[in-house]
Amino acid sequence: MPRPRRRAAGCAPEPEMEAPSGKRTKATKTETLDKPVVEAETCDSSKKDKATKGCGNEPSAYWLMKSEPESRLEKGVDVKFGIEDLKAQPKQTACWDGVRNYQARNFLRAMKLGEEAFFYHSNCKEPGIAGLMKIVKEAYPDHTQFEKNSPHYDPSSKKDNPKWSMVDVQFIRMTKRFIPLAELKVHHQAHKANGGPLKNMALFTRQRLSVQPLTQGEFDFVLSLEDKKPS
Repeated sequence: MPRPRRRAAGCAPEPEMEAPSGKRTKATKTETLDKPVVEAETCDSSKKDKATKGCGNEPSAYWLMKSEPESRLEKGVDVKFGIEDLKAQPKQTACWDGVRNYQARNFLRAMKLGEEAFFYHSNCKEPGIAGLMKIVKEAYPDHTQFEKNSPHYDPSSKKDNPKWSMVDVQFIRMTKRFIPLAELKVHHQAHKANGGPLKNMALFTRQRLSVQPLTQGEFDFVLSLEDKKPS
């Protein structure tokens, strides 16, 4: 990801040391899609117990989390962090930092231990779902908001009242095949027209969010695609 070297499970801040690439953990690169940083809160950030689609009624225990697998410099830091980067971390675990959108942050705060998420490659030649990971540490303050050399530094955030949170994720496995956005879009359009689990999928209704909830139906349908030939 876009910052210093990554930390293993827990990702508790240690003295900041930039790796040669300047990589960091994870969510950083995608979060440029979540701008602006200064926007009104769209959900009650105190509701950590449940995330819902559109802050509405349907609780989620599954997630889709975006990150950039291709190198891109932001303030001189390479924000690249693909699923292979996660696999290469100690214990295949990393903190998902850099989220700077209030709704995406609220979804991070709603995540529970053991919940699963799709690792989605974004802002690249072929976006899509590359694998599965799970939440291994619930939300805690994102240290990058206080680091002046970080692309995700937020001078308005205070240590006694931090604005931004992150979670720790651990690699589970690659999907049996890469599931491209183009294929998911075909199913979304068909389900919109004829009914189906992807008709309201946030990937298409709230595209700019880098952290998105999934219903059980959405998660199961997308996962089932790995066993099918591309349509």
